[in-house]
Amino acid sequence: MPLNINTNVFITCAVTGSGSTQDRSSEVPRSPKQIAESAISAAKAGAAIVHCHVRDPETGVGSRDPKLYRELTERIRDSSTDVVLNLTAGMGGDVVFGPASAPLPLQEGTDMGSAESRIEPMADCLPEICTLDCGTMNFAEADYVMTNTPGMLREMGSMMTELGIKPEIEAFDTGHLWFAKQLVEEGVLDSPALVQLCMGIPWGAPNDLNTYMAMVNNVPSDWNWSSFSIGRNQMPYVAASILAGGNVRVGLEDNIWLEKGVLATNEALVQKAVTIIDAMGSSIMSPQQVRDQLGLTKRAPR
Repeated sequence: MPLNINTNVFITCAVTGSGSTQDRSSEVPRSPKQIAESAISAAKAGAAIVHCHVRDPETGVGSRDPKLYRELTERIRDSSTDVVLNLTAGMGGDVVFGPASAPLPLQEGTDMGSAESRIEPMADCLPEICTLDCGTMNFAEADYVMTNTPGMLREMGSMMTELGIKPEIEAFDTGHLWFAKQLVEEGVLDSPALVQLCMGIPWGAPNDLNTYMAMVNNVPSDWNWSSFSIGRNQMPYVAASILAGGNVRVGLEDNIWLEKGVLATNEALVQKAVTIIDAMGSSIMSPQQVRDQLGLTKRAPR
């Protein structure tokens, strides 16, 4: 199989995520101010897109409070740094069951919101991109399920399309790509779509090249896509993505280490990705180049 090296690459920085990394690294931003500052630093380092969650400023726990999204959005947009804003719509699909002998009632940590509540911050902030986790998946925790039913995804996808926001399809396994193509066929999502291949996350698509290339080969040729992996595999996937013809995602959502024993910042992770991309002979795209390629329009919130 010949190489399909991408010579014009955009970098997405996943700034903070919603996992418990705030308790393992002091560099993980919590408040809207901290998240915005970290996103801006990542953009200055070379990220064309910043993918942002919000967290409770006091506890650091992931949140979907519209007021936090609004503050974050305004801080990024009021800065003098241009960057494509990508907000998460992944929150609100968490189901935590009891033990196998007594799965009901649902346990603390369950947060299953309506399609409308999950899209509410997007309708208010009008980011250029927001994520659509295109399937249900068991995560590493024993009884936690990320829940995205076909009906929920059709509703959320339709709302994003009507709002003029580009969905970024988060595909954690091959079936998620299968359903994403179905959503495009039904007219729920516009084509060409935008895909993020999410590798190595238990218990989704594993970190092996055969599975990775199966994912890559299931992305329609006219779609735009990126890929990433977590932890120590984050930087190897920068190279793998470029070799396979895709784009790049790095950031503290997926990996808190710059090297063994050294905690990372988003800026440093983006700089390391830039070094890899440069060494491979590819160019790094600007935010406006990404807008032109993906058909995005920068807008102000309502």
